[in-house]
Amino acid sequence: MRAAVVTSFGGPEAVRVVEAEVPEPGARQVRIKVAAAALNPVDAGVREGVFGGAGEPIGLGWDVAGTVDATGAATAWSVGDEVVALDHGMVKPLGAHAEYVVVPAGAVARAPRTAGAEHAATLPLNALTAAQALDLLEVPPGGSLLVTGAAGAVGGYAVQLAAHRGVAVTGLAREGDEELVRSLGAAHFSAGAVEAKGFDAVLDAAVLGERALAWVRDGGAYAGVIPQAAPTAERGVRVAAVEVATDGARLAELVRLVDEGVLTLRVAGTYALDDAGKAHARLAEGGVRGRLVLVP
Repeated sequence: MRAAVVTSFGGPEAVRVVEAEVPEPGARQVRIKVAAAALNPVDAGVREGVFGGAGEPIGLGWDVAGTVDATGAATAWSVGDEVVALDHGMVKPLGAHAEYVVVPAGAVARAPRTAGAEHAATLPLNALTAAQALDLLEVPPGGSLLVTGAAGAVGGYAVQLAAHRGVAVTGLAREGDEELVRSLGAAHFSAGAVEAKGFDAVLDAAVLGERALAWVRDGGAYAGVIPQAAPTAERGVRVAAVEVATDGARLAELVRLVDEGVLTLRVAGTYALDDAGKAHARLAEGGVRGRLVLVP
């Protein structure tokens, strides 16, 4: 099968599409025939060597939508099931940017009924990250939440999930993104700077760090999306950073919200797997709204 890997670190030109053995599922694992796989900033980080692993080919890709085509022992999944899954792992021999991927059965959920594979592939990593970050913040209905990077993939899901829970959301993004951010459910919008302070919580998807922490009220909560970049706690603010975890049951809940129209799946563009390097180059240009998706 074909798979996108890096064998040396660098820019988009470091991405190679190679021939690899089709992986076999073990106990409590399933193999998915990939229909679509999203490209995320973490893949660029792997490509650049942020997470190490030099010397061996490293597979790329965390998000997958496709069809179960083989199962190991002790799984509830069947061949032919249409699914989405999170293929978790920074440094792994193969990732979801391939024709086939093996994942733990507990990382899998049924695919949305209302979306095709290309859109469904944008859900797992970013929606789980947003949901788990909101869990850390514990903002009650009626509370106030600032989401930085509100037009991005994680930020957009966070706005929708929080608004659905009855939280008063302010979205911070570029001026041209106001219509988008408000359409996702933000009650208020700020571009470039936030004049108001005293939010009950901030979900810092844009990784602003101390700037974002300053917008939290005393005794409030801050959640980042990169553990190493979390600011130092002050003024009694509870500081945490989400480390996304596989959770098939939670992913199934998010799929249900997609089918109910609560969550919006956004595809910024599609590329053939053989053009994975071109997709990385487009991601590096910035300004992507939604996710770029690779199709084997």
